[in-house]
Amino acid sequence: MDKPIRGDAEAPVLPTPEQAPLSEIIDALAGGRISATTLTELYLARIEAYDRNGPALNSVRTLNPDARTIAGGCDGIRPSVERPLAGVPILLKDNIATGDKQPTTAGSLALEAAHARDDATLVKLLRDAGAVILGKANLTEFANMLAVDMPSGYSSLGGQVKNPYAPDLTGEHGIPVLQPGGSSSGSAVAVAAGLCAASIGTETSGSLLFPASMNGLVTVKPTVGLISRAGILPLAHSQDTAGPMTRTVRDAALLLNVLAARDPLDPATQKQRRPADYTEGLAADALKGARIGVPSDPNDPLNDCFYGKLLPDRVKVMTETIEVLEDLGAVIVRANMPTLGWIGGPGTTMAVLNRNPLSEHKGTIARPPVVFLYELKHDLNLYLRDWATGTDIKTIADIVAFNQANAEKALRFGQDHFLAADMTRGDLSEREYKSARAMDLLSARTRGMDAYMSQHRLDAVLFPGATGAAIAAKAGYPSVMVCGGFISGTIDGKDTPDYPLGVAFAGRAWSEHKLLRLAYAFEQATRARKPPP
Repeated sequence: MDKPIRGDAEAPVLPTPEQAPLSEIIDALAGGRISATTLTELYLARIEAYDRNGPALNSVRTLNPDARTIAGGCDGIRPSVERPLAGVPILLKDNIATGDKQPTTAGSLALEAAHARDDATLVKLLRDAGAVILGKANLTEFANMLAVDMPSGYSSLGGQVKNPYAPDLTGEHGIPVLQPGGSSSGSAVAVAAGLCAASIGTETSGSLLFPASMNGLVTVKPTVGLISRAGILPLAHSQDTAGPMTRTVRDAALLLNVLAARDPLDPATQKQRRPADYTEGLAADALKGARIGVPSDPNDPLNDCFYGKLLPDRVKVMTETIEVLEDLGAVIVRANMPTLGWIGGPGTTMAVLNRNPLSEHKGTIARPPVVFLYELKHDLNLYLRDWATGTDIKTIADIVAFNQANAEKALRFGQDHFLAADMTRGDLSEREYKSARAMDLLSARTRGMDAYMSQHRLDAVLFPGATGAAIAAKAGYPSVMVCGGFISGTIDGKDTPDYPLGVAFAGRAWSEHKLLRLAYAFEQATRARKPPP
């Protein structure tokens, strides 16, 4: 018999489960104070009321037709050590394969009918833990690698995701006044709006951190290899990873306990190092004595790239954040990141003409990472060959051709990145690719994060919002985002309500446990998160 984790049948009924932490939801399920079916029905009703109607947030692309059946099967099973997520409704980003009735589309009209031959490894882990897969979340199409200047949260198949803190769209083109953050936009919005207990997103560079910051959430962008990438529709394997999106740090740790596992289908997981329990050591005093790097030196303004150009409201949040960290006993080390770390090495970007008809920068040259474009063709072709079923689309060239044949619906913002990627060989044999990847590691890891953290003996580096996403992602290093405060202002001439700004703690490979402890102490001291109105 499974051993219950916690739970008290005499405890009061779970209040407002739509905004309750995952840990409280698990306790309520374990104590019999709510059933999996009741919880699932509550979230389905909220999706109908707020995602399909009302503000029409559009964060859920499709619902799992078997969600109610799965929940019913969990009603007699309490969360336990063996099945810690029994009855917990989880949404998946729609680039994570499920071998069920749900399609896996990456938001592309070209893949509208595409299913997967099997569950992604992380989905199997969630199912084994008892989770109810509620559905698939909208995303920026192909993880924001289809077109230059595509708005975050837009896909040709799913439409536009809205930020729940300010869901207005602008003018005839329907662009969000306040970005929901991408590419894991739907995953973030659904958790912020209380449409699920938690969700899973993915990141290559900023796609977990950016939407978590914009929606006041906690996320863990793990070390590449902590969570298996097998069955995730790829962008670039060098940097791709999945991660949890939750309302609290403890909740992210609970999900990481389930998701972090070695997988023979993903060689990167064989080097994995993890603790037995990511929730162990989450304490209010965890920041005492920790050395936190703040990569900002006003005496060297030309190199103050992460803090130097922050707007006043963001400066205020970060100033208050640093004060809290110092009050909690952290040692703040103010020093700029080495220029060679963030500016990138030679040959690491590729010139691409921006033909996006709705872009303010149409006709100019964009410079996406070389590694992304070369790995995109190679990795996507392998996924379409090995994982996709129910579709005639088998290569990136097929997607380009489909989009051109259906341009009115499929190419609202163009496909300039895909056109560039399709011109590569697709086998990663080119010297320019190998050089770019080596330079990314040399700059971001060796001359960047490693040099900075070693010189100043740091436990973590503090970044405003997602500003540090690229340097950590290129290095393959982890970041933990937590809500830092709220900002407001004028965007494109429109006043916006207050909306969140996250703060990110980044560190070296396999340091997720340390970063979670630091973020937890900060979270408990500030309680900065507020749900959307």
